[in-house]
Amino acid sequence: MSKNSYIVGFDIGTRKVVAVIGEVTEERKVEIIGIGTADSHGLRKGVVVDLDATTTAVKKAQEEAELMAGVEIDSAFFGISGAHIKSFNSRGVVAVSGKNREITREDVRRVVDQSKAIPIPPDRDIIHIIPQEFIVDDQDGIKDPAGMSGIKLEVNVHIITAALTSLQNLRSCVERAGIGVEDIVLNQIATAQAVLTQDERELGVGQIDIGAGTTEVAIYERGSLWYTSTIPIGGDNFTNDIAVGLRTPIPEAERIKKKFGCIAGPPAEEQETIEVPSVGKGRKPRILSRQLLADIIQPRAEEIFRLVDSDIKRMGYDKSLNSGIVLTGGTALLEGLEEVAEEIFDLPVRRGDPGGVGGLVDRVSTPDFSTAVGLILHGFNIWQDRGLAKDRKRGAFARFKDWFKEG
Repeated sequence: MSKNSYIVGFDIGTRKVVAVIGEVTEERKVEIIGIGTADSHGLRKGVVVDLDATTTAVKKAQEEAELMAGVEIDSAFFGISGAHIKSFNSRGVVAVSGKNREITREDVRRVVDQSKAIPIPPDRDIIHIIPQEFIVDDQDGIKDPAGMSGIKLEVNVHIITAALTSLQNLRSCVERAGIGVEDIVLNQIATAQAVLTQDERELGVGQIDIGAGTTEVAIYERGSLWYTSTIPIGGDNFTNDIAVGLRTPIPEAERIKKKFGCIAGPPAEEQETIEVPSVGKGRKPRILSRQLLADIIQPRAEEIFRLVDSDIKRMGYDKSLNSGIVLTGGTALLEGLEEVAEEIFDLPVRRGDPGGVGGLVDRVSTPDFSTAVGLILHGFNIWQDRGLAKDRKRGAFARFKDWFKEG
C-alpha cells in the first residue's frame, strides 16, 4: 500500500507524547497499526518551553510507532492546545452575485472570507475558520447554500487563533524530528472526532478534556462547534496536591494517582490502605487510608468543574447542553470523576473513550488516547475527501476543509 494510505497523528501533551499510525484499508476504513509513547518534559500547560526535550520526545514516540507498524513516518497531523488559544464567533454578509441570484461557490467563499475581515493582532494567527450555519435572506440553519436562490447570503463562523510563537515552536520541534506537518489541529476539534456522536453534536453537548496541564472545553450544538476555551488546570494539579497532602515525591504521587486515585469512594473503601513512600533518604514508607487520597483529590475535581461550569454559564451556553457532558483525557480515568461532574453540572455525564477505528483498538480505547485517535480520524476525513474530489471535482468536505485552514 502506498504512503498516501497511512495517516499519522501526534498528540504532544504536557506529560506524554503519543504517536499513532493508521492505515486506510481497501474497505475505506482506518485501522491502527502503530502506537508510540514517550514521556514529555518540554511542555508547560500545553506550550513548548524546551525545544530539545520536546524534539527528543517526539522522535522517541515516532520511532516506537514506526517499529510497531513497520513503516516510516514522513508527515503527520499535530494537535495544539494551551491557554494561548483564543476563539470567538463571527459573522459575514455579502450580496449574491450569481446569475439569476443563484448562490455560487464563489459567493460562499466570499462570505466566509468576509467573516474573518476583523482585526487580528500581529502576534496571532488563524488556525481554523469553521462555518456553523449559513443564512439566505433570513432563512437560517442552512449547511450548504450553493445552488439556492437569494439576494443576501450570511454565515456564522467560529474562528480559532493561536499565538504565532507557540505555532512556530511546535513546528520547529516537528521539523527537528524530521517530520513534515500535514496540518495543525486544535485538540478540541480532533478529540471530538473520536469521542462525540453525531446525535450529541446535533442536540448540544459539552466536551471536557482534562489533560496533565490544561482542561480543554468545547461546546457543540446543531452539528457545529460554537465555543472553545482552555483552563490552565489539569491532572498535574491533582498530582501536586497528592504529593503535598501525603508528603511523598512527585513521581510517587503520579503513580499513586494512576493506580489508586479515586473520588468519594464507597464506604467499603474507607478501610482500604495504600503504601506511601516518604520524602527524604532513609524514611520508611507509611500505610495510609485510600479514603485520605480521595479527600485530597475531590476538592480539586470540584474546582475544575466549577470553573468550567462558570465559564459555560458566563458565555450563555449552559442551556445548550441537551446531551449532557462528555469527559475525556487521561484524568478522566480517575474513579468517581463522572459522579462529581454530574453533581456540579446537574447534567448526565459519560466518559468519552475514543472510537471509530479498527486494528489495535484495545491499545487506544482509553481517554488518554482520545486526541491522538481524533487526529487520525481528522486525517482520514481529508483522505476520503481527496478521493471524492477526484470523482466529483469538488466535494463538500473539501470546501469546508479549506475554510478551516484559511488564515
